[in-house]
Order: sequence, then C-alpha cells, then structure tokens
Amino acid sequence: MTPKDTLAELGLALPAAPKPGGNYTSARTVGNLVFLSGVISQTADGVITGCVGQDRTVEEGYAAAQSCALLHLAVLEAHLGSLEKVKSIVTVNGYVNSVAGFSESPAVINGASDLLGKVFGESGKHVRAAIGVSGLPRHALVELQMTVELKTTGEI
Repeated sequence: MTPKDTLAELGLALPAAPKPGGNYTSARTVGNLVFLSGVISQTADGVITGCVGQDRTVEEGYAAAQSCALLHLAVLEAHLGSLEKVKSIVTVNGYVNSVAGFSESPAVINGASDLLGKVFGESGKHVRAAIGVSGLPRHALVELQMTVELKTTGEI
C-alpha cells in the first residue's frame, strides 16, 4: 500500500503544499536527505492558533501537530513528485505554543509522530524533539520541522 493509499484509508487527504512565508525554500535535497522547513499548524480554514494550557487543550494541540505532518507530506509530494520516494522519516522537531511550565509537549507532538508511523510503518519511526515555546509565527499553535531519507534509485 502506498503512503497516499494509507492516508485515504485513514480518511485523510493531502492539503495544498504551503508556500514559504519568507526568503527560503520549503524543501532542500542534499544527497539522500530532504530537509524540510518548519510549517505551522493550519487547515484550509486558516492558521490553527492558540496556546496550550491557556485557550487550547493537549488534544487540540495533537490535532494541530497532525495538520503539520500532513502539510509536510504535501511539501514532500510537491518536491519529490511522489511520497513513494521516501525511505524513512529521520527527524521531527516540534514546537508547541504553550504556557510557562507546560510539560506535555511530547503528547502534543505525538499527533505528528503517530500519523507518520501509520503512513510509513517502521520507516516512520524517527528521532524527535518536542519543545514548549512562548510564541510561534502567526500565533500558530504548533510548528514542525522534519528531515527525511530518500530511497536510492534501486529501491524505488
């Protein structure tokens, strides 16, 4: 089953890949790695804003992190032409807009990690950081940055 088939089975579809918000590129391939710029939590309705522990729950943060993972998959598909070229997810760095002292950032970023695990199976397991911060661009609830490994020509 392809990653897109798995997404469809989960009732999910890739959104449009977001455009960079500044003077940078969304994805850059170096050797067999693709480095992805940070994406903020958003849906077709706009940016998912707020602060976990103030006006947003851990569960809402989890959904926001999942939206970031979907956006990254959209960026990858636009950059590579197909998600089937992804061999593994290497790193996920997640930033959670949260109140001081908030200690459940890992539970929030699980929204991204769980989705990537479902879509890519064992290859979706990654190293990760889940960091609480006092603010994000456009008042976003979550920002996510990823690095992925590409299949070699013989593996595609």
